[in-house]
Amino acid sequence: MSSTSRSRTIRANITKVWDVLADFGRLAVWADNADHTCWLDEPRADGDMIGRARRVQAKRVVLVETITVWEPPSRLAYDLGGLPSVVRTAVNEWCLAVDASDPEKTIVTLTTHVDCGPRPPQQLIARLVSRRIAGASDVMLAGLERHLTSAADRSTPAAPPLDAATITDTKGTTT
Repeated sequence: MSSTSRSRTIRANITKVWDVLADFGRLAVWADNADHTCWLDEPRADGDMIGRARRVQAKRVVLVETITVWEPPSRLAYDLGGLPSVVRTAVNEWCLAVDASDPEKTIVTLTTHVDCGPRPPQQLIARLVSRRIAGASDVMLAGLERHLTSAADRSTPAAPPLDAATITDTKGTTT
């Protein structure tokens, strides 16, 4: 098994970050490497998310991602189905933690676990696949941050317009 992690501190509280990740069928809204996403099943009456699946289209690659861990607001994991058959299992795991220095920031870690088998050549393939998926993780983390920070910027009220008669130029002269 090979595991590769990527982390990023995002200027958004943990609940907002979780809300974006938990809207599992809308990955393509914020991840630049997902062209289209949709649910493959209907919501359950009991609200259970384990076992629910989405389809992800990324160029000509189609993945089916099935939720295996759902622990709001800190942990989400899903199996990646649709990879080449040499990959026995692949899992993406999102872990969220409040930044100790600022409760309005969240440390987001995305870890990819890949298993191709126990033999050395299989382990080498697992490391290569894990690194390749980690590159996609970097794109997803950047998109998540951009989505959350642009949403925060949109929710900040605009400054009132300045009265032209009271504008001060860079020399301190009021015009």
